[in-house]
Amino acid sequence: MTITPGNHLVNVIESVSVKDAKNANGKTNSKLIADCKAVLAEFTSTLLLVFLGCMACVPLEGFQIQPPLYGPFAFGFIVLFNIQAFGHISGAHMNPAVTLGAVLWGKMSVWLGIAYVIAQCAGSILGYGILMGVSPLDLVPNEVCTTQPHSQLTMLQAVAVEVILTAALNFLNCAVWDPANKASLESVSLKFGFTIAGLSIAGSELTGASMNPARSLGPVVWTGAWSTHWVYWVGPIIGGSISALFYKYIWLNTSKELKD
Repeated sequence: MTITPGNHLVNVIESVSVKDAKNANGKTNSKLIADCKAVLAEFTSTLLLVFLGCMACVPLEGFQIQPPLYGPFAFGFIVLFNIQAFGHISGAHMNPAVTLGAVLWGKMSVWLGIAYVIAQCAGSILGYGILMGVSPLDLVPNEVCTTQPHSQLTMLQAVAVEVILTAALNFLNCAVWDPANKASLESVSLKFGFTIAGLSIAGSELTGASMNPARSLGPVVWTGAWSTHWVYWVGPIIGGSISALFYKYIWLNTSKELKD
């Protein structure tokens, strides 16, 4: 075939199109692999959160329950560990309320957010199941590590406590996501760990200070303590959403203006 300028141009365009298609497919595959790794990291980190955190709540011999600071500090230090270990892979949300905040900020797609939440819930359920397998047989009747409101609280009060605690936690997440705060991100895992411990100490006697629907789901799936479980979805979801939207539309713009 005689190669004319027109044929040559067509061949060049087709060659470029094929390369672009390959590059696009390569980018799509790379993103899919990265997303799958992130979802697996969420599953693993939430499994460890519930397994190790709730392990600290298993009663010692002679104790009906563990000393009150064991749980808060255990969960805080495990969050610290998970953020250090998995933060660069998935962000180490371990929490549907945090993931919802990330979706509202546009930091991830809705579909990836849904995959995160499914992985978090599955990790929590398996984590508590493993704990049952390595703990005393009376763990289930004692409903160890289930989050339940104090008997003198109304359900509305319990929801309000979870809203406030989760909003406070998610304000910290938003501050970390804020581009104007890049200079203050040293030792961020340490900051999250002590924040979780502090908020848990503040609210543990009232509601168990869940701040995390997935963390509360695993124990109730195995113990059957469903009666007040809805509190630990409604409260954190409302609190996480309010703080994420408030920061995004009020403080995020302000921080950019101050930065300029």
